[in-house]
Amino acid sequence: MTNKHDSHTTDSRERKRAQFSGPGRQNRKMTSVLSIILGALVVIAVYLVMNGRDDKPASTTVIVANPGPAQRADAQQSGDILIPISDVSSGRAKFFDYTASDGRSMRFFVVKSSDGVYRAALDACDVCYAAKLGYYQDGDGMVCKKCGLRFATSLVNEVSGGCNPVGLPRTVEGDHLIIKATELESRKAFF
Repeated sequence: MTNKHDSHTTDSRERKRAQFSGPGRQNRKMTSVLSIILGALVVIAVYLVMNGRDDKPASTTVIVANPGPAQRADAQQSGDILIPISDVSSGRAKFFDYTASDGRSMRFFVVKSSDGVYRAALDACDVCYAAKLGYYQDGDGMVCKKCGLRFATSLVNEVSGGCNPVGLPRTVEGDHLIIKATELESRKAFF
C-alpha cells in the first residue's frame, strides 16, 4: 500500500527534478553563457579601441599626406631663418629640420592657411611631444600622428596648449617668412 505522504513526496521530487533538468534549465544555462561571452567581447572591444588610438591616427593617409623629407632650415648670421614665401604658398604644409645649438634636431612646419595667413609651428604639441610623431596635413587640417586629433590650419598660432601644434612667432618681410632662431631654441625641450 502506498502511503499518501510517499506519493506526495515523489510528485514533489519529480517537479523539482523537471525544474532543474528540462529545457528551461538548458535555456537559462545558454543565456548565462551567452551573457558572459557578450560581456567579454564588449570588454575586448573597449580595450582594443582605447589602446589602438595610442598607436596610430584613425586615418591611413599618414605617409601620403606628408611626402618627402623635411627641408633643412639654417639660421642666417642675423639669427633669423628665412624661408621664401614662394616655397610655402601652396596651402600644403612644408616641414623643416633645424639643428639647435646643443645639436638637437628640431622639426617645424609652415603652412599658408585657407584664410591666407602664413603660419608656423613646431611639429610637436604639449601633450604628445614625447612620442616624437608630430603632425601630418589632411586637407585644411593638421592631424596629430599620436592621438589623431585634428586642428584647422587657420588655428595654428591662434590656439595653444593641449594637442595643438606649438606655435612659432613669424613675420613676413618682402618675399620671405622669417622665424627667429631664438624662438626655436627656446622650445627645444619639445625635442
